[in-house]
Amino acid sequence: MSPFLARRVWPVAVAIALAFSIPLSARAMTTPALVVDVDSGAVLFAQDAGRPWYPASTTKLMTALVTFEALAAGEVTLETPVVMSKKAMRQESLHAGLSVGRAMRLEDALYAAFAASANDVAIALAQTVAGNETAFVARMNATAKRLGMNASHFANANGLFDSGQHVSARDLAILAMTIDKRFPQYRPIFGTSRVIVDGQAVDSFNALLTRYPGTVGMKTGFLCAAGRNIVALAERGGRRVMVVLLGATTDRERAERAAMLLTQAFAGELKPTGLSVGQIQDQPSQRPEDMRVRLCTSQSQAYEAKQARLYPMGIGSNPSYLDVPRAGHTRTIHTWAVNYPVDPPLPAAKPSTH
Repeated sequence: MSPFLARRVWPVAVAIALAFSIPLSARAMTTPALVVDVDSGAVLFAQDAGRPWYPASTTKLMTALVTFEALAAGEVTLETPVVMSKKAMRQESLHAGLSVGRAMRLEDALYAAFAASANDVAIALAQTVAGNETAFVARMNATAKRLGMNASHFANANGLFDSGQHVSARDLAILAMTIDKRFPQYRPIFGTSRVIVDGQAVDSFNALLTRYPGTVGMKTGFLCAAGRNIVALAERGGRRVMVVLLGATTDRERAERAAMLLTQAFAGELKPTGLSVGQIQDQPSQRPEDMRVRLCTSQSQAYEAKQARLYPMGIGSNPSYLDVPRAGHTRTIHTWAVNYPVDPPLPAAKPSTH
């Protein structure tokens, strides 16, 4: 069977398998997923789409929106320097080789924070926009409330674990579609697959950018507590489809499941459910699933094997929804050292009057 024919036939086979061949115990391990026709807002598929979940780096989509709104309001410009502070450099999972006192243009910081998912740059960006991260997070939550993201609450600007930080697939779709509609000029940021910072390359974890033709972009995220999340936007034949997938087990599973849902949507196999995204009910009273035991302990191998049986696409002889990798878009960033204090001392507290 040719790869093209396999991609046309395989969605039906997978759908049948999921509906009839998978034991109930395995089906219970599915995680939140949502497919939306972006232009009409029609929901094509929804599974636990209102269920709270830890966002991981999909948090940065809200960081992006708050920053884009600050740019539109003239609070900052694309030329505003973003300086790496001590707090920024204390973040986990740093890959860009930056250090305290290095600065970059705000436009470059957007690429570093979202295309390369640089946790340190996301904090520095928040501090630049709002003065400090606390004030920036307040803007994030105010924006979520304004958009009707009822299951969402943000505690930081980069998505590192905080038990009080959660979203839903529904809320992420609302957020991502708002960004895409209001700020189309920034789409290239989310479609960039590699960022080079002072000669050091950092690749995006979004395999769809280089392996699924038509991908516009958006954001991935991973935490042990969250699993592997993705918000993916693709365009084919004049149609634009968004997939939100939360809690995938491996990079392969995340990319294959997202590509499968996109392919089914473009092929017309996923029909409108009669709901718009906003009509999906969030479940804010639920607690997010904590995936740490399943993904980052001695139990992870057994759980991964179960999920591989549930989603075998791309394993061994099983057909894949992904093409061979192709060259993606690259952004080159140059930083410089600032010659002023990065973290000025806080003013002394006023003496007590009682």
